[in-house]
Amino acid sequence: MKYFFLLFYGITTILAGTAPLIAATTNVAPSKESKERTVHAVTIKSSMDGSEQKALFYVPPEGAPDQKGAPVPLLVQLHTWGGKYDQSKGHPNKKWVMIAPDFRGPNNRPEACASKLAIQDVLDAVEYAKKNARIDESRIYLSGWSGGGHMALMMAAKAPDIWAGVSSWVPVSDLVAWHAHHGPSRYSLAMDKACGGAPGTPATDAEYKARSPINFLPAAKGVPIDINAGIHDGHKGSVPISQSLYAFNVLAEANGLKDKQISEENIQFMTREEKVPPALAGETENDPERRLAILFRRVAGPIRITLFEGGHTAENGAAWNWLERQKKGNPADFKVPQPRNKKKIPVSAVQDVAK
Repeated sequence: MKYFFLLFYGITTILAGTAPLIAATTNVAPSKESKERTVHAVTIKSSMDGSEQKALFYVPPEGAPDQKGAPVPLLVQLHTWGGKYDQSKGHPNKKWVMIAPDFRGPNNRPEACASKLAIQDVLDAVEYAKKNARIDESRIYLSGWSGGGHMALMMAAKAPDIWAGVSSWVPVSDLVAWHAHHGPSRYSLAMDKACGGAPGTPATDAEYKARSPINFLPAAKGVPIDINAGIHDGHKGSVPISQSLYAFNVLAEANGLKDKQISEENIQFMTREEKVPPALAGETENDPERRLAILFRRVAGPIRITLFEGGHTAENGAAWNWLERQKKGNPADFKVPQPRNKKKIPVSAVQDVAK
C-alpha cells in the first residue's frame, strides 16, 4: 500500500507539471542540471527548544545566494495529518524556493498538532529559507492539504504578517467537532494523544481549543486565504465540509463581511446531503485551472471558499497557480484566468489526500 501511494503521488506530481525532485540512488554521477533540480533534506534547530527538526529544501538556480537578479518566491509546503516532512517530494514547475518542514511529524503527540513548538517549527523553516536563498518577502506562500490545511489555517492566524497567500484544502478547523464526527477511530485516538485525552475536562478542552484554528482565525484578517473542500468529504473522506464552511464564516466576519456568511441551514444541508441547495446553485464559476467541477464558490474580501465535485481531494497545481497571483500589499487576486489564443491553460492533477 505504501508503495502504491508513493507511486501514485509521483505520477500525480508529474501530471501536475511538477518535477519529481528526490534523486534516485545510482552509481552514475548526476548531471549539473539534475543537481540543481534536487530537493535536499536539511536540519533546522528549533529556536524554541533547541531540538533538530528535518525539512525538505529546494532552491532553484535563480534563488541561489550567489546569484544576481530579482529574489524569488518561497513556498512553504505543509504535510498531512499523519505525514512527515518527506511527504512533499514534488515541487511546482516554477522558479520558487520550496521548504517542507516536519513541524513535529504526525499529529499524535503533544509536541505536534499545532502546538507552540510546531508553530515555531514552521516559522523557523521560513527563517532558514530566507538565510539560505534569495527570497522575495512579498511573495511567501503557504499551502497544505487535510492536516496540512489545518496547519495552514493556524499559521495564517498565528503569523498573518508573513504570508502573501494561504491555500488550504480539505482542512480541519475545529478539533472538538471533528472528534465528535469520528467517534472512536484512529483520528480521535490521535487527537486524544495530542491533547491528553478526549474532550470534556477543563485540561483537555483547553488543549483542543488551543489546537483548533477556528478559535484564532479572526487574527488572520486581511490575509488572502483560499479554502477548498470536496462536496462528498466526510462521507467519502475523513473531514466534513462543515469544517471549511465554518472557517469561511469566521473569516468573512473578521473582514467585516458578515453578510457573506453561509447560513447554518445551508451548511447543514450541504454537509448532510452532499449537494448545493437550489438557492446557492448560481454561485459557481468555470475555472480552466481546475479538473474537478466547481459546485459553489463565494468570495468575502480576501477570503474565498470553493466546493468542488470530489471527496478528500486536492489539486496542487490549482493551489500553486492561485498563490502565484498573490503579492503582499496588493488586494487578494481571485480573477479566473482565461485561455489565450484558444490554448487551454494547464490544469493540475487530482490527488486523493492521505491523512
